[in-house]
Amino acid sequence: MSTQLYPLKFTPILKDKIWGGKKLKSVLSKNGKGESLGESWELSGVEGDVSVVSNGFLKGNSLDELIEIYMGDVVGDEVYNKFGTEFPLLFKFIDATQDLSIQVHPNDELSAERHNAYGKTEMWYVLDADAESQLISGFNNESNKEEYLEALKSGQLLSLLKSHSVNSGDVFFIPAGNIHAIGAGVLLAEIQQTSDVTYRIYDYDRKDSEGNLRELHTDLALEANDYKSSNDKVAYELKVNEAVNLAECPYFITNIIDVKDSYERDVYLLNSFAVYMCVDGEATIMYDEDKTETLVKGETVLIPASLGDISIHSKEGSKLLEVYIKK
Repeated sequence: MSTQLYPLKFTPILKDKIWGGKKLKSVLSKNGKGESLGESWELSGVEGDVSVVSNGFLKGNSLDELIEIYMGDVVGDEVYNKFGTEFPLLFKFIDATQDLSIQVHPNDELSAERHNAYGKTEMWYVLDADAESQLISGFNNESNKEEYLEALKSGQLLSLLKSHSVNSGDVFFIPAGNIHAIGAGVLLAEIQQTSDVTYRIYDYDRKDSEGNLRELHTDLALEANDYKSSNDKVAYELKVNEAVNLAECPYFITNIIDVKDSYERDVYLLNSFAVYMCVDGEATIMYDEDKTETLVKGETVLIPASLGDISIHSKEGSKLLEVYIKK
């Protein structure tokens, strides 16, 4: 039996949410049992929700066990030296049938001070959106604490915020500190720092299943907000068999690849793991000369840093999000 590392798939961690729906099942073929499936955590090192390998001889091993054993061979030497056994990114698919709460995430400095955790910079790639679906991201114009609090208290917060109509293929980059919300009817992929710190600002006065208003974090969010006007929507143009950059920050680089026939990548040169999320079509990853792993829409695969040359093939065409950490 070969003990060489290979493209690793993981069992999705499915989460029912009161605002979830059916697109994770109908569009991405997730096998959740509930009727309100809101999130599929594709690759996670979050404590209590650590991903488990679903393919190959490492099947049944958790992500943190892999990193503990294989260290830089899995994530890259520089990534391992910085993060140790903690996997630094979290990958999700999210389906919202209702407007999600308006929220903000603290940056690294504030999150470390308050929660002994990392901040949360993230990005979204829209896979599907109902007619007239929208996302909220940032302020329309530069604001300040006083104006923000007055609008929040008077129920006029939405008038300060920037709403975007969305369609399949739209991309948004959301730095920590940017106020945001996913709108009803949107199915998207989310790539973020490994952090579960969220400050809920406004939830449309909705009540939970027991009739209680959901907790808000008004005071915590006050210092976390970046009150500058921002344009978080990313403009890009697809290029066949080329990695087109969507986001580049200290935490991750994300490209989109429109694969037709084949795309080549030497992962070893990245000195980082690479993650591919298939957002359309079907592809075959070839590695170690003649070995293969398939990837279909809605699936995610981790390419270990030590794997070397891979080639991705797609006869009918596919679109992949490619994610790694900058040297």
